[in-house]
Amino acid sequence: MRFSSLQEWLDWQEGLHPSAIELGLERVSEVFNRLHPALPSIPVITVAGTNGKGSSVALLESIYQSAGFKTGVYTSPHLLRYNERIHLNGEEISDDEICAAFERIDQARCQENEDVSLTYFEFATLAALDIFYRAKPEVIILEVGLGGRLDAVNIIDANVALITSIGIDHTDWLGDDIETIGKEKAGIMRKNSPVIFSSADMPESIEESANMMGATLYRKGRDFDWKHGVSASSWDWWSLNAHQRTALPQSNLRGDHQLDNAAGVLMVVECLADKLSINQKQIKSALLSVSLAGRFQCFVGDPMHILDVAHNEASIACLAELLSKQVCGGDNIAVLGMLYDKAHAEALSAILPQIKKWYITDLGVARGAKASQLAKVILQLDENAEVRCFESVAQAIKAADSEAQQGDRVIVFGSFYTVEFAMQLGI
Repeated sequence: MRFSSLQEWLDWQEGLHPSAIELGLERVSEVFNRLHPALPSIPVITVAGTNGKGSSVALLESIYQSAGFKTGVYTSPHLLRYNERIHLNGEEISDDEICAAFERIDQARCQENEDVSLTYFEFATLAALDIFYRAKPEVIILEVGLGGRLDAVNIIDANVALITSIGIDHTDWLGDDIETIGKEKAGIMRKNSPVIFSSADMPESIEESANMMGATLYRKGRDFDWKHGVSASSWDWWSLNAHQRTALPQSNLRGDHQLDNAAGVLMVVECLADKLSINQKQIKSALLSVSLAGRFQCFVGDPMHILDVAHNEASIACLAELLSKQVCGGDNIAVLGMLYDKAHAEALSAILPQIKKWYITDLGVARGAKASQLAKVILQLDENAEVRCFESVAQAIKAADSEAQQGDRVIVFGSFYTVEFAMQLGI
């Protein structure tokens, strides 16, 4: 074995490829075909989108787990442990299992005269797929890391494709308008297979791509939808070609946008019902048990902390809406850290009215925006904003906590890194 620990493997992978991100399927397909020239027939669900992917994957995993099916689930990025990316039957894969997969991948990429260079993300994707196709679960659920058409997970043909909400993000790789980005996400579609779009605002490029590919499109609001139920804590779901599901419980994932995600997930379940049958009781159980770290995750205390990985315009707007709907006995205090390549002004404008004080932090990572840069953006949006800058998330949270008054809430958001560093403090 090239390395004896998972961290050694990961450190090596970060410097293996000339660039951290290189979209394309040729290299990763070549290595995967060397590992698995023939694949067992296992239903695959691929999930793409700008926001809502992680929540949708968590819902799918919870539903199929509740029904007793063996699942293989791949997500990215992780928050605290790399192992979070790969689940088998609801459990994180061990360091030893990941290292063994990395060893097999390394051997496969070096089989020919010229070694195949892989990125950090491509190694992760190949490790997940290698582990799944050896374990042979009853359903595989794959989250696209970036885009869709050229993302490494797209080497696998999806039986059902799910596309969540689409917004402006990752413009350097995907384009700077909704239609172009939608076309990239649509690359996960397959001919004669269903594709579900689970958000209200669908780019025209999604339908155009489905027609061109010959995929069967199910669109929220047209082919399926949800509505609030008779009680405040319930909701109903319907589709044109399936029975209704009524009196469903609200999940632990809060907000109407999460009901959009759940409605799309139920459409996926219907499309796979001939292979993986799910009943109403199992769906209700799954909704009540699902959880996902860093999505409006509340920690009761004095002050209360809310951690949210919201990092672009649409997701931060959803966070602002959730804050506005919850009763707060004091003020909202923001601990904010973001990456430099985000549209900061557009993203932060929606949440600005909700925040009383800003504690802005450097992230100490290569793509991190400087606190001073973010502070300038906020002051341009509101010259009277109360803003302080810090060198680390830990310093910012410590200051926010010490200065918070009774009833205040500390909202930690802006990127996965911001939430990760907050979690490391044991909030």
